[in-house]
Amino acid sequence: MGLQPLEFSDCYLDSPWFRDRIRAHELELEKTNKYIKDLLKDGKNLISAARNLSAAQRKFAHSLRDFKFEFIGDAETDDERCIDASLQEFSMFLKNLEEQREIMALNVNETLIKPLERFRKEQLGAMKEEKKKFDKETEKNYSLLDKHLSLSAKKKEPHLHEADSQVDQTRQHFYELSLEYVCRLQEIQERKKFEFVEPMLAFFQGIFTFYHQGYELAKDFSHYKMELQVNIQNTRNRFEGTRSEVEELMNKIRLAPQQHKRASLFTMEGYLFIQEKRPAPFGSSWVKHYCMYRKETKKFTMVPFEHRSGGKLGDGEYFTLKNCIKRSTDTIDRRFCFDLEASDRPGIVFTMQALSEEDQKLWLQALDGIDAFFNLNRSIIRREGGAQLDDMGFTIVRKCICAVEARGINDQGLYRVVGVSSKVQRLLSLLMDKTEDTDLEGSVEWEVKTITSALKQYLRSLPEPLMTYELHGEFIVPAKCGSPESRVNAIHYLVHKLPEKNRDMLGMLVQHLSNVSDHAKRNLMTVANLGVVFGPTLMRPQEETVAAIMDLKFQNIVVEILIENHEKIFRTLPDAAFSQSISLSISPPNAPPRQSRRGQRNKRPVAVYNLCLELDNVSNHSFRKEDTPMGSMDSLSSQSPTPMTSTSPPGQDGNDVATNSGDLLDWTLSNSDQSQSTMVSWMNTTSSTTPTSTTPPSPSLSQAPLLFLPPVGEKPAESAGNRKAKAVYPCEAEHSSELSFQVGAVFEDVQESREPGWLEGTLNGKRGLIPENYVQFL
Repeated sequence: MGLQPLEFSDCYLDSPWFRDRIRAHELELEKTNKYIKDLLKDGKNLISAARNLSAAQRKFAHSLRDFKFEFIGDAETDDERCIDASLQEFSMFLKNLEEQREIMALNVNETLIKPLERFRKEQLGAMKEEKKKFDKETEKNYSLLDKHLSLSAKKKEPHLHEADSQVDQTRQHFYELSLEYVCRLQEIQERKKFEFVEPMLAFFQGIFTFYHQGYELAKDFSHYKMELQVNIQNTRNRFEGTRSEVEELMNKIRLAPQQHKRASLFTMEGYLFIQEKRPAPFGSSWVKHYCMYRKETKKFTMVPFEHRSGGKLGDGEYFTLKNCIKRSTDTIDRRFCFDLEASDRPGIVFTMQALSEEDQKLWLQALDGIDAFFNLNRSIIRREGGAQLDDMGFTIVRKCICAVEARGINDQGLYRVVGVSSKVQRLLSLLMDKTEDTDLEGSVEWEVKTITSALKQYLRSLPEPLMTYELHGEFIVPAKCGSPESRVNAIHYLVHKLPEKNRDMLGMLVQHLSNVSDHAKRNLMTVANLGVVFGPTLMRPQEETVAAIMDLKFQNIVVEILIENHEKIFRTLPDAAFSQSISLSISPPNAPPRQSRRGQRNKRPVAVYNLCLELDNVSNHSFRKEDTPMGSMDSLSSQSPTPMTSTSPPGQDGNDVATNSGDLLDWTLSNSDQSQSTMVSWMNTTSSTTPTSTTPPSPSLSQAPLLFLPPVGEKPAESAGNRKAKAVYPCEAEHSSELSFQVGAVFEDVQESREPGWLEGTLNGKRGLIPENYVQFL
């Protein structure tokens, strides 16, 4: 049962039960006051905890933003670049979330803490004062009454009348105060219901707003999350393929290290201990050096290096070799020694110690030393298989393809599930036997996985991969950078440089792989998965190295592009203007800054959570991404606009030491120019239909021999006025003068703007500003 109402008529009776009811109301207000006091304390603790959490989240976001992935090689795939950029996206997401949390914390203080404090001070605090006043008046009234009643009746009449008048006056004042106090008590009891609950409602509204904002951020983030999951899965698939290749190469080198030495510009290189003579009586010491020798120039370079001192590299020196003589143990108390004489240092003899007897033989052979008898010819003899690009080869490949499409096009893991090795070899033997006519379509003897493994094994057994050693490096180049369209054009051009038989067989195989990917909903073999399987099969480097294996992911991308664009690549000729200039233009993801803007464009959620997708590529997919099983979605490798540049000259790694002779630098630059001049010449030119960024490259980039940077400061050949342009990236306006648009939007009457990096155009009857690097002229 609740509190009993306080009747005004009871104020005149002032009964004990009335006083009990007043006391119950007073206790309830005291309890309310204490409850609000504790609630305010907890609310302030909540705000403090929220701000501490926000500070911790922001610190975590800063750590994510500052972390950078390093990669092996000279470039990353688009999937890897998206993964690298994901930490920035996570950081931005947390930052946006914490901004909403900060707003919520401020709202808690304004909507909950201050109103409750005001209610507690102005209402409950005032009631305390009124209670004191009521208690004081009660004490005064009843004290005067007791005193009045104790007056003697023998007092004079005027005195008694005066006392009666005073008591009546005091009693009347007490009744009025009692009425006001009772009214005030009940008023506070009723007022607290909304004065207390209304701030709580506002507080929860703030919480709901915060969570709603979080939901909106999560909804915006969901698209990016799905794309990132595809990037991660593609990268994981490529990693698995790369790891197996690396382990295989490691095992080969473990068994025969001399047969797998990396190609080098030096005839011989390695560690030697060089004797350094000291004045008597100190004798001599032996110091480890990394030595390099080129027989063509007879230049011998040596650099002191000590592993135990943390890898300290000393100053190198070089000399021109005159002759080399093997030292016997009769003349020196050390094994594996030989002397070198320098033609440019008369009278100086360098005594050196090899690491082993075999190492000594190798050095003596390379240095044309006396008593050299070890043959240094370590050419790798490749086993020639029976597979050839002849009529039989085409028949074998065609038989396998027809059998797979007739019997197993919907088998899960097609081409990833391998057959039994003995059965695969037996099937290959039968297929390559001209006297046998093996029926693969109608025979149940051969499982589909055996046929697919036999097809892959046959292609790997060719003396040269289908895409040839000669063009291997050129095929890799467009996969490392450029826009999706320029990549397709580059590979289109290179495919038609292949020998006719190679191109015909490649076209037949890629058509088949496209048919396989069309059934990806059932066989789970998406374009990305097929790229992982057939990248190493169709493209092999001539020399097996870790660096070459790290390019496997780019081989996979090339195969993906072939599958996704097979109709254009194999059934049409390359553009005649391609050999003159085709630009790998790289559109930056952020719009250029505007003079009238205060914020930066990269703070927009749309730019953060929407990947830039090429409309033409999306329309060519045979099924929707949302219907694709997770882990086997199409690769986004051809959809990222992010540029990739190399920070070191191609063909040079960290183990090569640049000496005073200058041979290493000359060799690196000359080989780099020769191996990639064909592709780079047209990749670094600007297409007449693709605008380039007006932002100049940073000084650090311009100093290195980087590839694929678009020329600086060039403008399109034609004026932008009275032209149409198509959006290649989505954009959300941040200002009333800008246009919002999605990928594929077509702008009319596009003209140059007075603001650098911006265009003016009309979309759906509205005219506004467009970022120049977000569109492509038609």
